Amino acid sequence: MFILAVASLCVITLILSDLARKTMWNLLSGNWEHRGLIAKGLAAGAAFLTLSAPAAFAAEGGPAATGEANLKLPDLSQVQFLGMDGHKLLMFGILFCIFGLLFGLVIYSNLKNLPVHRSMGEISQLIWETCKTYLITQGKFLLLLWVFIAAVILVYFKVLLGYPAPRVGIILFFSLVGIAGSYGVAWFGIRVNTFANSRTAFASLRGKAFPIYQIPLRSGMSIGMMLISVELLMMLVILLFIPGDYAGPCFIGFAIGESLGAAALRIAGGIFTKIADIGSDLMKIVFKIKEDDARNPGVIADCTGDNAGDSVGPTADGFETYGVTGVALITFILLAVKDPTVQVQLLVWIFVMRIIMLVASAVAYFLNGAIAKARYGNADRFNFEAPLTSLVWITSFVSIALTYIASKLIIPTLSGDSSLWWKLATIISCGTLAGALIPEFVKVFTSTESRHVREVVTSASEGGASLGILSGFVAGNFSAYYLGLTMVFLMSVGFLVSAMGLSSLMLAPAVFAFGLVAFGFLGMGPVTIAVDSYGPVTDNAQSVYELSLIEQVPNIKEDIKKEFNFEPNFDRAKDMLEEGDGAGNTFKATAKPVLIGTAVVGATTMIFSIIMALTQGLTENVSNLSLLHAPFFLGLVSGGAVIYWFTGASTQAVSTGAYRAVEFIKANIRLESTEKASITDSKKVVAICTRYAQKGMLNIFIGIFFATLAFSFLEPFFFIGYLISIAIFGLYQAIFMANAGAAWDNAKKIVEVEFKQKGTPLHDATVVGDTVGDPFKDTSSVSLNPVIKFTTLFGLLAVELAVKMTATSGSGLTHILAAIFFAVSICFVYRSFYGMRIGGAWPPSFKANSGE
Repeated sequence: MFILAVASLCVITLILSDLARKTMWNLLSGNWEHRGLIAKGLAAGAAFLTLSAPAAFAAEGGPAATGEANLKLPDLSQVQFLGMDGHKLLMFGILFCIFGLLFGLVIYSNLKNLPVHRSMGEISQLIWETCKTYLITQGKFLLLLWVFIAAVILVYFKVLLGYPAPRVGIILFFSLVGIAGSYGVAWFGIRVNTFANSRTAFASLRGKAFPIYQIPLRSGMSIGMMLISVELLMMLVILLFIPGDYAGPCFIGFAIGESLGAAALRIAGGIFTKIADIGSDLMKIVFKIKEDDARNPGVIADCTGDNAGDSVGPTADGFETYGVTGVALITFILLAVKDPTVQVQLLVWIFVMRIIMLVASAVAYFLNGAIAKARYGNADRFNFEAPLTSLVWITSFVSIALTYIASKLIIPTLSGDSSLWWKLATIISCGTLAGALIPEFVKVFTSTESRHVREVVTSASEGGASLGILSGFVAGNFSAYYLGLTMVFLMSVGFLVSAMGLSSLMLAPAVFAFGLVAFGFLGMGPVTIAVDSYGPVTDNAQSVYELSLIEQVPNIKEDIKKEFNFEPNFDRAKDMLEEGDGAGNTFKATAKPVLIGTAVVGATTMIFSIIMALTQGLTENVSNLSLLHAPFFLGLVSGGAVIYWFTGASTQAVSTGAYRAVEFIKANIRLESTEKASITDSKKVVAICTRYAQKGMLNIFIGIFFATLAFSFLEPFFFIGYLISIAIFGLYQAIFMANAGAAWDNAKKIVEVEFKQKGTPLHDATVVGDTVGDPFKDTSSVSLNPVIKFTTLFGLLAVELAVKMTATSGSGLTHILAAIFFAVSICFVYRSFYGMRIGGAWPPSFKANSGE
């Protein structure tokens, strides 16, 4: 029966991969004719597993009580904090979550009620409608991808561990909660941003710079506070209201769900936005038209993409980052700390630190807002990066101060040691400091004031796009060096502090220190999300201004004077919006290394969980974690292959989609006969972007899903090496690509805003560099973060599944399954290029010139 249950896993996963490929277009078009087949297939598989499990375990002797699935949370009420038990203390955390939710909703309401001219409001509403269509399509797609995860969860928890059906149902439910969390905050974020874009554009007409800074930041803080509050509330519900023996698997299911949601939304959104962006931007070269020309049907798709890629993706990614990092630390504490009292103390302390994030960010936001208004409130012009930079640093200082104060109050002694509170606070503060230092280093390579970015412009002025692109490569590579060593330095400080007594509390204190550094990266979470969300609002505001054709509205000056009581200054408005977009580009770039840094640094904590299970608590097979164990070394080598394939596959999806978008736009743009592109043509460009985003995402997801299964089934220590490898390769690949792309983007901005040379050969050269950098910075690099975390989290289940099968049925079966899974993976790797090629015959002129 066990063999029969194992065979069911193969059948289910292979059927699902084929079913996903066949039904994707039905889902995209809204035709759910296959939903009955999906439901019946899942029901049959679940029934089969339910019937086969008891017999299988009657024969095999039941599950082993090891691994993440069997984690049991201690009773939080057994330890007192500030005169109350831990359970009651964390109940107050729910009040802070409600405060954060109200904070976000109040700002949302205020933004919605800001004044806006109807011509701009109509454009932002059109952008929202196309975004909403995209989100609904993505929601259907996410449910399809969840089926893959559900199949593995059923086999692992029901068949291998013999959990009763209600318990498995709760785990599946929380995996859906994780997906819903990522999806829900992404929906909220895109709705807020599509209000803020038109309000920012309209506010610029007053001729004052401060509202152009203030409105996008308010929008971002609304998203950041809502995101952190929702994520923390969900985790507190699991911690406080789910029985302790259920909570561990529920945390794992929740983390896998939110990681899946983030990966899908980040990758598909990244592909979508860059298809639209490239398609729209290249028209400036082909037809010599202005930025965001209303006659270009690709501009609406570009605006939708700004939100799909730069709002939906980062929001879901941020939600997942905060959740997964917390789950990793919870798992570590339960596995590595043996004293139940210390477990409770550390768990309560971790969640208090998460609450501190909300408090520190809110305090810093209001404090920085008062300073910025006093300095810049009446200024005609100022550097938009300055108040954003001060916000980051103020939040960092406030967060570090509150970390020390709260640590002293919550854990004044740990296991009789009264000095550990400040050591743990110091380790977290290393990460919080990184959250402020990393943006400073990023600006060195991406800001419009950066010498690296200006080098790109200088190179392009004489050598055209070729030398400009090479200079961007230089900026990206140098940035990886400096940012990489910055992370190493701060992790080293954390390691040194961990050696000062933490070994008396736990196994592998250095790993815990690395997890706390990653946790500290998020010490000013809402602000990190806010400055990241600043970019898509400023970008969209420019587009809304141009698409509204507000300057051509009859009697517009008189109407604005009458209705809003000010005289518009159109020329200054356009200049300031472009300057604001440059700051947005810079700060979008600053958030990316912070998020990828948490994935890599935090991955050590998650990988430790696998190591603990494979070595029986570091008592057996520890020597296999060595270069002398060949599978481990081979795994280290293999990870790079997957990272580079992923980069190529995601870029190929952008390239093919952009080709089709350019092809359509060139054939349908009407420059002489119309003032504005038709809504129908604009929606067709959106459809092209959606099609290739989903197609590319499907190939990538199935390739990664089955590669994870294949490598975990091949050899568990090979898989550990593989996980370490994708984290390290992914870190440097992501930093290089993100910062090179941002350098090219802001080089173009310098030519447009500072030099006023739109339409010149220099501008054309920097536009080419920008389009090369588009998939670098907004598709491949940013998607590596959720891919690394999804692979590691899903690997927690996959490797235990493989170990259990090996123990009960021998290594031959798992190796056969590994070969099958790898064959499926390589099939979709192949399809990610050959199934995505542009294809088609070359133009006749090419053949004539070649002499054929």
